[in-house]
Amino acid sequence: MARPLTGSVVERPGKNGVTYALRFRAYGKRRYMTLDVATRKEAELELENVLADVRRGIWRPPAPTPTVEPLREDPTFHEFASEYVALRVLELRPRSAESLRWAFTHHLLGHFGKFRLPEITPAEVDRYKQVKLAEGELSPNSINRTIARLSEVLELATEYGLLASNAASGKRRRLTGTRPRRPWVEVFQLPTLLEAAEPLYAKRGRPLLALLAGCGLRIDEALSLERQHVNRTRETVTVVASKTFAGVRTVDVGPAVLAELEQLLDRIPQEPTALVFGTRTGRKDSRQNARRMLDTAVADANLKLAKKGIEPIEKIGHHALRRTYASLRCALGDDVAYTAAQLGHVDATFTLNTYTNAVRRRQKLTEQERTEFDRAVEWARMGTNDDQGAEIISLDVARRAEKPRVDAAFSEEFARARSL
Repeated sequence: MARPLTGSVVERPGKNGVTYALRFRAYGKRRYMTLDVATRKEAELELENVLADVRRGIWRPPAPTPTVEPLREDPTFHEFASEYVALRVLELRPRSAESLRWAFTHHLLGHFGKFRLPEITPAEVDRYKQVKLAEGELSPNSINRTIARLSEVLELATEYGLLASNAASGKRRRLTGTRPRRPWVEVFQLPTLLEAAEPLYAKRGRPLLALLAGCGLRIDEALSLERQHVNRTRETVTVVASKTFAGVRTVDVGPAVLAELEQLLDRIPQEPTALVFGTRTGRKDSRQNARRMLDTAVADANLKLAKKGIEPIEKIGHHALRRTYASLRCALGDDVAYTAAQLGHVDATFTLNTYTNAVRRRQKLTEQERTEFDRAVEWARMGTNDDQGAEIISLDVARRAEKPRVDAAFSEEFARARSL
């Protein structure tokens, strides 16, 4: 026999007064239903009505009140980009991280910071380009680099479903770039530059520039070089602190550069991890200090070059000496692929272009420049910088057999250029 339908009114006192609810059985289950009434009498009447509906089989549990989530505002570019930068810098080397922060802090956030992500349209990106051009602080190439950073953030927002498309992608959002002219130290300018650097940088100036020009290291690779990375027996240095995977490499060192390094090795602590170009306290020196030394050396070298009737060295950075290195390897007849590997390049295009330019440049040298050119080549090959009696070894068959050489057509062109 079925249980009789019964129920009761439940009173619950609270801060805002008494609330009422019903407790009863319906369809074999216990039920509890909160009421929106003001008095107990209204609650008892509602209980009678509910029980009557249950007897007739028409009562249905009240539908739950739907939970409406508040609309989430789209993040601003400043909010989203800040999170992106904070995570991205963890993956980058210090200089790359510095470049990333520069693009956002000094340029992108100032323009797009308050925009909600969907408000950044292609038209707004184009307006940003025009604003930057009008300011005149950045070159078209630099503006394009900041837009590339903007595109990275918007692409990530697209992947997260916050945007339908990336407004900064595509060539139309970029300015027409210019190919920057990159001055470098000509081979015939190198001997004078090394002489000018000799008394500088606590007597480390000449060895540092000799390493950069004679081995093709990047400045940070050189400043990170430790005693244990210099192998005097095999005449090599091992680069472990490089910005690329290909940059981790072992580089052949000529006798002249090795002699320069040995002078420093005799003056630094004997610990394997002692920095070759460290400060007096043994710490890694800054690029800024090394750059100030280079600027001073260039200025002094130009005074000496003027007396020799040789064109001055333009304002350069340490990276320019990598082109000098490639030119020296060209003069020695080394294979393009070998030189590219020594530089830490996967692609030999840079090396090949430098080779071509070196041959063309050699054809136009003055007599004095040829003399200095030959001094530099002999220094790179034999380890002497003495122009008295220094014999320049020709590119004969025996010399070609020592290392992978350039192809026959290039050797013939280079030999013809040297005979002019």
